[in-house]
Amino acid sequence: MDTLPLLIVIVICIAGSAYFSASETAFSTMNRIRMKNLADNGNSRAALALKLVEDYDKLISTILIGNNIVNIVSASLATVVFTVWMGSGGVTASTAIMTVVVLIFGEISPKTLAKESAEPFALTTAPFMRAFVVLLTPLNFIFSMWKKLLDRMFKKKADQGITAEELITMVDEAQNDGGIDEHNGELIRSAIEFDDLDANDVITPRVDLVAVEKDTPMEQVGQVFMANTYSRLPVYEDSIDNIIGMVHEKDFFTAYNHGVTTLSNVVKPVIYVSSGMKISRLLRMIQQSKTHIAVVVDEFGGTEGIVTLEDILEQLVGDIWDEHDIVEHDIEELNNTTYMVSGSCSLEDFFEHFQLPEQEDEYESVTVGGWVMEELGCVPEIGAHFLFHDNEVFVTKVEKRHVKEIRFQLSAPLAES
Repeated sequence: MDTLPLLIVIVICIAGSAYFSASETAFSTMNRIRMKNLADNGNSRAALALKLVEDYDKLISTILIGNNIVNIVSASLATVVFTVWMGSGGVTASTAIMTVVVLIFGEISPKTLAKESAEPFALTTAPFMRAFVVLLTPLNFIFSMWKKLLDRMFKKKADQGITAEELITMVDEAQNDGGIDEHNGELIRSAIEFDDLDANDVITPRVDLVAVEKDTPMEQVGQVFMANTYSRLPVYEDSIDNIIGMVHEKDFFTAYNHGVTTLSNVVKPVIYVSSGMKISRLLRMIQQSKTHIAVVVDEFGGTEGIVTLEDILEQLVGDIWDEHDIVEHDIEELNNTTYMVSGSCSLEDFFEHFQLPEQEDEYESVTVGGWVMEELGCVPEIGAHFLFHDNEVFVTKVEKRHVKEIRFQLSAPLAES
């Protein structure tokens, strides 16, 4: 018996197995965003590849059907060939040799190569794969009915989509792979985490407010503007718990130079929000109201503090300094074990920076100053100190009954991350 034609068919089947295996890897690992950009730029093959992937069940069924057909045919023909050559021992030889050949040339090698060049391979093979999908439509229909039966028998959980944590992991991987730089990675992470923050996370507390009473003489208001670097000042009536609006520096000096004698003529409205409002929603409210200040009120209607448009934007792009600002850092290193920490520093950032056990959720406070007061159980005086995980905390500055600054003494230098 002439076995040459059978050997040719076997080689063709091995090549077919390699093709289907490579196609499976290419279409499952290709970068869909990159493909979409190519399709938007007029690449018809990229559009076809995306269309195939959109109906992934049909695509994978086609690939598996084709792969199994060529593998079964090659194994059957190899058994015939080896039986002709070796008699009854040909079955065992055929099984051993074809297993190795299919694994190396039909599975491992093509999948490895396809993974390294997923997009180019998907672009090249998309028209051929489309033809196989059409050719195997009857078989795909049968398997799609079987899939629906399985879905009814085994109820699957609803798809919850991609979580924020998964998105951040994707950004970290893209940054590690060099797809995006550190700055852009941080910007994307800030945008993902933006909706997790509420007004209380970015508030300027009432004890730090610089405000004026509505009946304050214009000369004194001008002095307040000159003594501070703020472009806007909250205006209150009777007490700071009753903020009625705000005055803009430009409006004030324009009115003052034109002889206006009462502050009430230049007071602009502000919006009032609760401390639990998400800053994403607050940003929209500030945009709609065309104001830059929101007053945060407590459950009794008293003033907790204010949030400005700049406070919100800084959560996305980092600290914004102008030419009049004095640059301050929440954490300043004195040496490798001693740090000065601002009382307004975020408690979450503090725990993360010093690689402390994640237990900030155990505290009601969101700032380092509040955390120190919780730990000490009182309003501390300068010099008060306590131990925290073998590290020493010293209170170095107290103003208006709240902690403004601490010295954090580590028991050992921080490990390099």
